[in-house]
Amino acid sequence: MTITENYNRIVARIIDDVNNNTTDQAEGTLTVPSKAYTDPDLWQQEMDLIFKKVPVFVALTQEIPNAGDYKTFQFLDKPLLITRLKDGTARVMLNVCSHRAMTVATEPCGNKSRFTCPYHGWMYSNDGVLRGVADQEKFGDFDKQTNGLTQLPVYERGGMIFTVLEPDGEVDFDDFLGGMMEDISRLGMENWHFCGQRKVNGANWKVAYDGYLEGYHFAAAHPETIALRTYSNVMQFDSYGPHTLICFPHLAIKDNLADVAPEDYHKHESNGYDWIRTLFPNISLFVAPEITLISQIIPGPLPNQNTTYISFIHPTKPDGENAELQGMMDFFQEVVDVEDYQVGLKIQKGLEANAHANVTFGRNEAGNQLFHKWVEWYLAKDPSAPKPKL
Repeated sequence: MTITENYNRIVARIIDDVNNNTTDQAEGTLTVPSKAYTDPDLWQQEMDLIFKKVPVFVALTQEIPNAGDYKTFQFLDKPLLITRLKDGTARVMLNVCSHRAMTVATEPCGNKSRFTCPYHGWMYSNDGVLRGVADQEKFGDFDKQTNGLTQLPVYERGGMIFTVLEPDGEVDFDDFLGGMMEDISRLGMENWHFCGQRKVNGANWKVAYDGYLEGYHFAAAHPETIALRTYSNVMQFDSYGPHTLICFPHLAIKDNLADVAPEDYHKHESNGYDWIRTLFPNISLFVAPEITLISQIIPGPLPNQNTTYISFIHPTKPDGENAELQGMMDFFQEVVDVEDYQVGLKIQKGLEANAHANVTFGRNEAGNQLFHKWVEWYLAKDPSAPKPKL
């Protein structure tokens, strides 16, 4: 089945759900221990066995579109330097000098062909090669060729740059993200305009991620925003391994698609329904008609905390300063912060109160169930075990 045929199939099912007041459902409910959101030892296992082992998103192609562009970024305990070389390829490196471990690039972004360590003046080219040791005659012998910035794996697909947070962490990227990136690549985001980024602070990373995986909460948590456009608790789920594709119908879906042939349903994203694409373990991608959001959950620094970066991208570059796009970024940041993440912080307090031994995910929360099953699969460290499915 092609991607477009699959889209058509899912949209047909969501129309049927709207007509019959139904939704996609798992076989049963699922309980998850409350301590899964609070236990520091379990949290560290998640960091070591998931976040440091699988490809994680670190930048949009359009954040560093030109030769010499760079971005610095702290991901868990890893200070990252992401650069664009003259040949158009991207590099991802640890932003740590090989002399005394000082941060080399100190600005959040910019354009440079060389980076000079601010502590002792050692110089690196933007591919991470050590080019100069200050006053080397006095310093002594030092092999510049083997002591550049530590390189990390880099994978650039569909307008997104990924890495693995350990230097020896090469993985089969296409096996892990292939189907999902084939889906995302159809959007053409590598040619879109990067509009900016916002930051939101929240609770445990799984509390935050849970919120992106269901629309059961729309009516209660978003009565004046999302629920004015989208049905609450009506969803269809599909997956590529641990990554999910969730279809949410608009209130106007029957009117908007009334004259559309079923084989053309895939052409009407944001005009009758929305997709939420989630990339395990920490990304949600939402193509709204006004602007596209890529939400990136960075766990920590404590188990009950996360920092989420919302990157905004648009198919076309506005002429000059565009107040409408800026307004949309402000609007979506406020919705995420006030209506989702502030709720999440209260959930975190409830979890830490040990009021209940478990939290329960209903049959209608199939995306959440799949996510938690995949977390357990990675923590079990048994590649031969059956992989979870919807």
